[in-house]
Amino acid sequence: MTRIALGVEYCGTPFRGWQSQADGQTVQDALESALREIAGEPIGVVCAGRTDAGVHATHQVVHFETAVERPLSAWVRGVNSHLPDAVAVRWAQPVADSFHARFSARGRRYRYLLVNRSQRPGLWQGRVGWFHLPLDVSAMREAARRLIGEHDFSAFRAADCQARTPIKTLWRAEVRQSGNLLVFDFEASAFLHHMVRNLVGSLVYIGKGKQTPQWIDELLQMKDRKLAAPTFSPDGLYFRGPIYEPHWGLPDPEDDFLDGVLK
Repeated sequence: MTRIALGVEYCGTPFRGWQSQADGQTVQDALESALREIAGEPIGVVCAGRTDAGVHATHQVVHFETAVERPLSAWVRGVNSHLPDAVAVRWAQPVADSFHARFSARGRRYRYLLVNRSQRPGLWQGRVGWFHLPLDVSAMREAARRLIGEHDFSAFRAADCQARTPIKTLWRAEVRQSGNLLVFDFEASAFLHHMVRNLVGSLVYIGKGKQTPQWIDELLQMKDRKLAAPTFSPDGLYFRGPIYEPHWGLPDPEDDFLDGVLK
């Protein structure tokens, strides 16, 4: 058996999330169906991080095992020919049997794009979040800095989250502005269910003046989801990929097109 890793990007708008469902309308279902066409046998994949309905990925990583021999180009161009337009394999690479797309990751990256203007987005509908009132970006940046470090993030955890512990280490929490586009970047050892969308929602509350940046400290201390802001829209959320140790030799997700557009 050979273990293969793939880098996959997708627009989450037409799908019901990553994880396979009975109706087959998920990213995992689409990818496994396309892989089966190339392999001539059923293929099951394991991903680095499951995404919810409407959430996008610029660099999802999956692995699978197969006994069939195919050139790496077949796992890229061949698979892409059987995928819906909203999903594409970017690269394929054989990996050691000890590699695991999820458990070998030492961290993960997310980005949220938010249009801040009075009119709702049309051209980027489904690809960005939207907030209509002016936001104080300086206050949001100060609040984001208070999130960095090891904390109990229970205040930002979905009720159905299955993580064993709410304690996570956030390495990066930044808010940038490019015209009326706000860019939120988060990197952590791991994330709780809906954590990024809940963080963005609370930062927006601070940006619109409903709360001060110090509110973040209170939320972290109180550990109560009901005290934080509502969960923000999935539209602007992008999974930017897992972070692996260099010895795995996998492509770095930092080369995605969002960096080129927003730097």
